[in-house]
Amino acid sequence: MSWLGAVPAWGCWLIALVLVAGGQQYRVVVADGATADAMVEVAKSAQALSDYRLQVAERDRRAAAQARTEEQRRQSLADEEGESARQKLELAQGRAVAAESAAGGLRGEIARLRAGRSATCDTIAAQQRKAGASAVVVLGGLLEEADRMAGDLATALERSRIAGQACEAVFDGMKPP
Repeated sequence: MSWLGAVPAWGCWLIALVLVAGGQQYRVVVADGATADAMVEVAKSAQALSDYRLQVAERDRRAAAQARTEEQRRQSLADEEGESARQKLELAQGRAVAAESAAGGLRGEIARLRAGRSATCDTIAAQQRKAGASAVVVLGGLLEEADRMAGDLATALERSRIAGQACEAVFDGMKPP
């Protein structure tokens, strides 16, 4: 006879129930341990994600500050070069006005010489007077026109040179240091 025969039927059921309940309890304890481990891993991952986000935010902030600084440097350089170019253009404009004034005096002198030439030529024969006066008038007109064109071209050239130098300086300044 075995020991099972000495145990009543309800006792067998009780032993089976205790064994099943113990097994289930063991599974719950193991699952709680796995859940606790998973919660620790989730917390570590959340902390790592938070740290990564902080690093990225700091990197973005530094990059934005550096970009702002570079933009301000470039804008400052462009403003300085623009102001320098404006001053040079004003100086060139002043020189052009002075040159035009001197050219006006020269044109007045040419007109005076032409008038004097025609007054002195009144005593010469009619054919000689006409040919001489016409040569002086033509040469005087050519000289006036050449002087006027030279002044205009010099002014345009000076403006173009100043603008080109300012543009080159701004371009050179835009290169990273």
